[in-house]
Amino acid sequence: MAVAVKRLLPRSKLLGTPKTADLFACNLLPCLPFMYTKLRSFSTSAQLTNKLTMTAELEPTKKSLVAVLQFTATADKARNLQQCGDLILAAKQLGAKMVFLPEGFDYVSETSEQSMQLSESLTGPTITAYRNMAKEHSLWLSLGGFHLKDEKEKRTHNSHILLNSSGDIVANYRKTHLFAVNIPGKVTLDENAFCIPGSAISLPVPTPFGKIALMCCYDLRFSELASILTRQGAEILTYPSAFTSTTGVAHWEILLRARAIENQCYVVAAAQCGSHNSKRTSFGHAMIVDPWGAVIANCLEESGVAVAEIDLEKLLQVRLNMPVQSHRRHDLYRLNAAPVALPDFTAETHNFGGHIISRNEIFYETRLTLALVNLKPIVPGHSLVIPKRCVQKFVDLTEEEVADLFHVVQKVEAMLEQRYQVNSSMLTIQDGVDAGQTVKHLHVHLVPRRPNDFAKDEVYRELDRHDKDNRKARLPEDMAAEAREYRKLMYGDALHWTFDC
Repeated sequence: MAVAVKRLLPRSKLLGTPKTADLFACNLLPCLPFMYTKLRSFSTSAQLTNKLTMTAELEPTKKSLVAVLQFTATADKARNLQQCGDLILAAKQLGAKMVFLPEGFDYVSETSEQSMQLSESLTGPTITAYRNMAKEHSLWLSLGGFHLKDEKEKRTHNSHILLNSSGDIVANYRKTHLFAVNIPGKVTLDENAFCIPGSAISLPVPTPFGKIALMCCYDLRFSELASILTRQGAEILTYPSAFTSTTGVAHWEILLRARAIENQCYVVAAAQCGSHNSKRTSFGHAMIVDPWGAVIANCLEESGVAVAEIDLEKLLQVRLNMPVQSHRRHDLYRLNAAPVALPDFTAETHNFGGHIISRNEIFYETRLTLALVNLKPIVPGHSLVIPKRCVQKFVDLTEEEVADLFHVVQKVEAMLEQRYQVNSSMLTIQDGVDAGQTVKHLHVHLVPRRPNDFAKDEVYRELDRHDKDNRKARLPEDMAAEAREYRKLMYGDALHWTFDC
């Protein structure tokens, strides 16, 4: 296979390394580039979510060469694999340390039935081949838009998978926004017919090249998603795509450059190109955009590979010169993500206002919030939701903590009402000592309610005295058993970890 190769590197180099004092002044510490911070550890949630630990410090002057691929996938999976393998090898020969593949790199089918027949699991031959490739070439690979088989439905998950240079899967984002368009006489496509929408945002993944945010194709049109991921530390926004020719010529480059400019991030967008079958044609123009909005690599219309340098010192300088993130008016508007359930616990125990809570008592956890069973419940199902950060008063929570806390409350309430077959609940915060608070750590009581379970207002008196009287506390094994049951109800098949009895 003849491989078209394009190499575009930055034309200028910014001089000088910003001082830490400058970062505090600009309120930019939350979005520091990974290479500049010289930290061995990352945000706990991102580290655990992606099961990734970096072991070596990288110098702030370190720059990385990355590559985007572009080709025309068909329903011939073996041919697609061969083409991508050739392009990956070409990228490595150019010095790339990470290679980004487009949406549908595994195949582009002609019908939804054919898509289901061709789809695979993460342990199937396609992902296994790419894991071996990553390990053999010592490359990180972004596999955008893998058709992940779902045994329960006749649709697939459009999954953006990240492999490290050892061939390990370190992240798996399922595309949340599904493309649907009907432009008479030009293009009609509804991704909902053959894909299942994702239910969560993936936190940015720490890598040797910067913190990478995983998105996919149509996600590009939803700027809120990129902004949230940037707030969570993203430095490289990724959009592996298969844009149609009609929408691509009108919007592709404009949208990519806009996401780069407004978030002051690198944008990496691998792409499909050409005619896949009689029904579908893709625009191409895989590209890399720098934080100032300049296109620094472009594959144009043919199959090939383009490389560019990720320079996180330049990214930092752009953010220092114009600290957009610190200029947001959070007093006027807010941008918060729904809570992301963590696939692992961040600690064996948590401090709940001076009381040590075992992980066996916890049944749901996000980056900011915990849900746990109660030591002395007033009714079956009486549970607690608490912020991880120890604050005593509701007014002490940040806007993000408030949003996360009540998202979790809503999820837990729905689970408890289903579990106990009730349609009413009481949500109560004892906000301060005079309101009955005995544990100096803000917590929300969730109490499933049944008809005539308490006389008028008696529930509040019961709640006020439940942890003050001499009633017997539950045994740890009973609490652990209840938490295990709730975990299964909250996570279902997504439960990844095991717990002590």
